[in-house]
Amino acid sequence: MVVKARSSVDTAESPGGRRARAGKILRGLKRLYPDANCALSHGSAMELLVSTILSAQSTDDAVNKVTPTLFGDYPTAEAIANADIAELERIVHPTGFFRQKSKNIRRTCALIVSEHGGQVPDTMEALTALPGVARKTANVVLGTWFGKNEGVVVDTHIGRLATRMGLTWNSKDQKDAVRIEQDLMEVVPREDWTYFGHAMIRHGRRVCSARKPACGECALAAQCPSAGTIG
Repeated sequence: MVVKARSSVDTAESPGGRRARAGKILRGLKRLYPDANCALSHGSAMELLVSTILSAQSTDDAVNKVTPTLFGDYPTAEAIANADIAELERIVHPTGFFRQKSKNIRRTCALIVSEHGGQVPDTMEALTALPGVARKTANVVLGTWFGKNEGVVVDTHIGRLATRMGLTWNSKDQKDAVRIEQDLMEVVPREDWTYFGHAMIRHGRRVCSARKPACGECALAAQCPSAGTIG
């Protein structure tokens, strides 16, 4: 398929037009990735929370390689809270920023034990009060584990794709996660917020890469104002 080059984000597009196009993109994602879900291996809310904290500035593959050992040695929030910090650092070292991440997961687990009875809280307010937990991490846990669509996860993949696809009014800075999330929440139906994040991440990894997106092979190209203009 030959993709005709088009201009970048159409700033004159109406909100209604953007929502309609977002709907077409969402339907396309559901055809491409009907089973899109969180790529972080986990078996509990605690494991998902800790894994998501570790995934910052790392990859899901790197995290999935260390968590079997981490959760095998420390299977509960209380166990992590009481773990030797040097041992935690050794285990999570491959994920990068291991000293800060070790501190955050131990402090977070200590607060889960002391303030939440050992159970991961299920509200945005309580989650974002934990060390190392911002909206992105809270959205992952709330949407994936608790089934609560409180927001849209915005990582590097989603920021890039939302900007290229013209789904955010913030067409200049794809790293402004707060603004991008607000814009996506306006054009994507709430019941699809969690799925949309997982599917966009998968599409970003498989097709719409950072340096050389495969626009000629992209099933969503017809709805993307940047198709054929990058690389």
